[in-house]
Amino acid sequence: MTDRPNIFWFMSEDAPILNTAYGDPHATTPTIQRIADEGVLFEHGFCTSPVCAPSRFGVISGMYAETCGPAHQMRADAPFPDTVRTFAELAKNAGYYCTNNWKTDYNALIDADEVWNESSQDAHWRNRPDGMPFLHFFNDFATHESAVFNSPITTVQANDVDVPSYLPDTPEVRADIARYYTAIDQMDVNFGQLVSELEEDGVLENTIVIHTSDHGSVIVRSKRFCYDTGLRIPFIVRFPEKYLQMSAWKPGSRVSTAVSQIDLPPSVLSIIGVEVPDSMQGQAMFGPAAQPLRGLAFSGRNRMDERYDFVRTVRDEQYRYVRNYAPHRPWAQYQSFAWLARNYQVWESEHNAGRLNEKAERYWGEKPAEELYNAAVDPEETINLAADPALADTVSHYRRLLMDHMVAINDNGFIPEGSPIEGYDASRIAGAYPIKDVIDLADLAIERNPANIDQLVAALTNENEVIRWWGANGLVMLKELAAPARNALASALSDESPRVRVVAAEAWSWLELDEAIDALGVLCQPDNDWRVRVQAINSLTCLPSVPESVAELVATSVDDDLLEVREGAKYLDRLARGAHDPSVPLFDLKRFMAPALAERDPKS
Repeated sequence: MTDRPNIFWFMSEDAPILNTAYGDPHATTPTIQRIADEGVLFEHGFCTSPVCAPSRFGVISGMYAETCGPAHQMRADAPFPDTVRTFAELAKNAGYYCTNNWKTDYNALIDADEVWNESSQDAHWRNRPDGMPFLHFFNDFATHESAVFNSPITTVQANDVDVPSYLPDTPEVRADIARYYTAIDQMDVNFGQLVSELEEDGVLENTIVIHTSDHGSVIVRSKRFCYDTGLRIPFIVRFPEKYLQMSAWKPGSRVSTAVSQIDLPPSVLSIIGVEVPDSMQGQAMFGPAAQPLRGLAFSGRNRMDERYDFVRTVRDEQYRYVRNYAPHRPWAQYQSFAWLARNYQVWESEHNAGRLNEKAERYWGEKPAEELYNAAVDPEETINLAADPALADTVSHYRRLLMDHMVAINDNGFIPEGSPIEGYDASRIAGAYPIKDVIDLADLAIERNPANIDQLVAALTNENEVIRWWGANGLVMLKELAAPARNALASALSDESPRVRVVAAEAWSWLELDEAIDALGVLCQPDNDWRVRVQAINSLTCLPSVPESVAELVATSVDDDLLEVREGAKYLDRLARGAHDPSVPLFDLKRFMAPALAERDPKS
């Protein structure tokens, strides 16, 4: 291809659709508005994970993070398959000057120096050799979650913002929302500066401009949550006149069909004339390799720092379907980084005081196995229609779409973190990971039906660790109703896999609490793999009751070097001693940010 277009991809951190282009009345975002007016805006654009690192893995690789465990866990260093190339590396090999300014955070063992010509705060298209086309990826930090911790309010006043119905309407919540608008407006200023530089350099009309975010908002029930608030992102692409033929849509178009950010890496390759590799799990939306839009966006979450959960979801233009594979865990698990924000602190304080409305209180309870929302009429996604008999066929349709997707990508989310079966290559060894059987068992587990005990018990003696793990999980979800499985659980406490032992011990806690605490106490000690320790600490946190003696079990972990161990242990220690106060943060932000800032690669 001659006269190849440049690519400028502006990704804002943690930024939802709170801008003027998407109709928000409070934001001041003239740059985003301009790019939308001159480009194509996708009204229902979504990321693959509601947190940065797994989502960014999808962007750089063109694969869902859960296809390459543990890249779906927040945070991890997943082995990256030798047979796969990132979209930036493919562009570089095709003669593009590829720069990244400046965040990587790919959640995998990807060498930024191999992927990019330059990845740093100084990386810029202006550093390229004369006449060389460029791909410039710019990460804007202004809207990062930390913006609501202490930032001033300058552009929107707290009394003027809109508070979602599922949040307590308090001064603290309003102030954090106002702070966030201040950050969004600053992000737009930063975006505008870069667009101005393109114009100054005389290359804007040779450059395709992309604007997205790594995930959605940071206010309560947004980041880390599998709803539109955490997954819906700005999704705008501007084609200059000379490249309009690469897009099926005219400038100024607004497209309502659902799209996923997983489709942008193959789209970039299509635009610049590079063959899209088979490893990419999205499909090109633009350029000669473009295909009709699928109209579906798949997403999910697993561990978020120190706290485990497991959610998968699919969204189209109208409906969001959610499947919860850890329904026994509440939505509102304490996560110490999130609780640095006052809106999270107040959410818990209002819950403790009994002052939350029904919509807000819901998140402090256990989850249903399935959720279905008609987002077209319920944009806040608070009215769960999954049990409506009139929508049984609709639920079945989305359930099947999700199941087929998880099998197709070989979803590693069903594998306990740290298992030798986990990983892109390891999980694809013939016979290692019978994913269809695993999903069938997981589906049985989340029914939480005592009639399934015999099948769950039978799973405990299977030769495959993942099958045994899900058998134990099903018994945990039954709580005291798992009593008929007493003998099988007692045997599982000696399973060769420490991951299975953790779950068996938690299930045992509903039958013999003291014995279960002893077993979990051993598993959370420093001589264990860190992932087993985090899993054991999570199980201790979720005991039927947490006696003060538990604090002694994590005494060696509260100052651990590893964040996931340290933060989980600190909260458990405070919980066991009856000293938890949501208004007193646990997270040591300075300790966390120091090495990241030294490396010029902040983590979110």
